[in-house]
Amino acid sequence: MSERYGCEDREIGHYKCRRTNERIVVDGRLSEACWQRVPKSPRFVDMVTGVPGLLDTRMGALWDDKNLYIAFWVEEPNVQARFTERDSPVYFENDVEVFIAGPDCYYEFQINARGTIYEVFYIWQEAYKRGGFASKPAFDLTTQAVDVLGGFQDGMRYRKHPRGRRWAFMDWDCPGLQAAVHVDGTLNDDSDVDRGWTIELAFPWEGLRALAQGRAVPPKEGDIWRMDFSRFEALHVNGRLIDPSIGWSFNKHGVYDSHLPECFTHVQFSHEGA
Repeated sequence: MSERYGCEDREIGHYKCRRTNERIVVDGRLSEACWQRVPKSPRFVDMVTGVPGLLDTRMGALWDDKNLYIAFWVEEPNVQARFTERDSPVYFENDVEVFIAGPDCYYEFQINARGTIYEVFYIWQEAYKRGGFASKPAFDLTTQAVDVLGGFQDGMRYRKHPRGRRWAFMDWDCPGLQAAVHVDGTLNDDSDVDRGWTIELAFPWEGLRALAQGRAVPPKEGDIWRMDFSRFEALHVNGRLIDPSIGWSFNKHGVYDSHLPECFTHVQFSHEGA
């Protein structure tokens, strides 16, 4: 992609998502043998600079005919999470995030250490009718809760996108989603040192069909989908909050912006077993 966006093609990550035949129980503990064998990503890097993150964060992914499975291993000496209501702004505290892109849309998923989920489905306005979304009740602009994401210009934080504005469907929930977290330590307790937390997710392929836009679901051998894997950390240093939160991701974006599908990691699906 263009260098003016901050990430170059050579900086975009690649991950091979292997197939599993093992039954996965989504409990956040990642105790199945396939999770012990799965290739983990490199240590996440600063979203803007590409420098390895202060705290270790890694992901892994598997798939079968029913689901896309994603796991995170998050180092965190003081696990904190306050929001409990679904679709609360967990991005203001510590969370991990998954973005999954289609040709004319993308899906945003976030979760904190309490297991509180935030989801949004975005559609580029210029492709809304052409992409066939206008005829689907879930994307009806008159009956759904819809916001607009237009892109921002703020130094090294956000950049405007040439595709323009996106419709943001705030009430969209991935059908059949399973999500769980496990805290290795004590949540919201400053008196001890935690090891961190793990996250286990199962996205049903049928629930992701709107993102496929004609692509095979489940994917075929060698198919590539673009996804972003990231973590945001609300750091308090010397009595003050670092603003904006620190953002770490699979690969560098060059700007403080998760909403750039062109910077999303290449995830290639393989029948090779984990």
